[in-house]
Amino acid sequence: MKILFAKRLGILAIGSLLVLSGCQTSDSSKGESNQTTSSSAAEENSSKAQEHTSESHTHEHSHDHSHAHDKETEKMYEGYFKNSQVKDRPLSDWEGDWQSVFPYLQDGTLDEVFSYKSEHEGDKTAKEYKEYYKKGYQTDVDRIVIHKDTVTFFKNGKEYSGKYTYDGYEILTYDAGNRGVRYIFKLAKKAEGLPQYIQFSDHSIYPTKASHYHLYWGDDREALLDEVKNWPTYYPSKMDGHDIAHEMMAH
Repeated sequence: MKILFAKRLGILAIGSLLVLSGCQTSDSSKGESNQTTSSSAAEENSSKAQEHTSESHTHEHSHDHSHAHDKETEKMYEGYFKNSQVKDRPLSDWEGDWQSVFPYLQDGTLDEVFSYKSEHEGDKTAKEYKEYYKKGYQTDVDRIVIHKDTVTFFKNGKEYSGKYTYDGYEILTYDAGNRGVRYIFKLAKKAEGLPQYIQFSDHSIYPTKASHYHLYWGDDREALLDEVKNWPTYYPSKMDGHDIAHEMMAH
């Protein structure tokens, strides 16, 4: 009896050891599985981090490129460019309904622009700037509408419309050392009240939609190129005087 009881106890002990061993093996296997998942998640996170870094690098490169492009555009705007950069432009670049800024100079709306220039550029007083721009902006054509190849001048309550065709461009060098481009269009068929030539200057030198422009007009193509004191300036008719003033100060 004692021997049989001892054997049963031995069998029970061995069984218990096997069960315990099985439980430990199972827990260890679960632990390995969790560790592998964590490692996988870390790799995924690392991959995402690299992706993000790559995106950031691309953004920085893009920003730097954009900044460089802005500097180049700014230089062109100021009149420093190569002849090879100048391209032909269609009349559609100036398509739209445009208003003269001269009335805003007369009613004092642009006074803040002249004060701003005096403070930031410093070579003239606000009053002197106003006199300078008064000569520049002066015109009796208070509105211009351009649609396809037709240009309509609004002058003293009357409208004058005609079709204009492209007549090339001229690069001008100014006394200050910078340069400008005049884009020239010729009246297709002579009509009453319309100039034979119109010449656009908007600081751009390749095809792009104009945000404003200076316009020269007359019947003598060459003589117009010498005009640098009177440059009637036009902004979109939908803008009010204060919008125009702020736009001028931003540039």
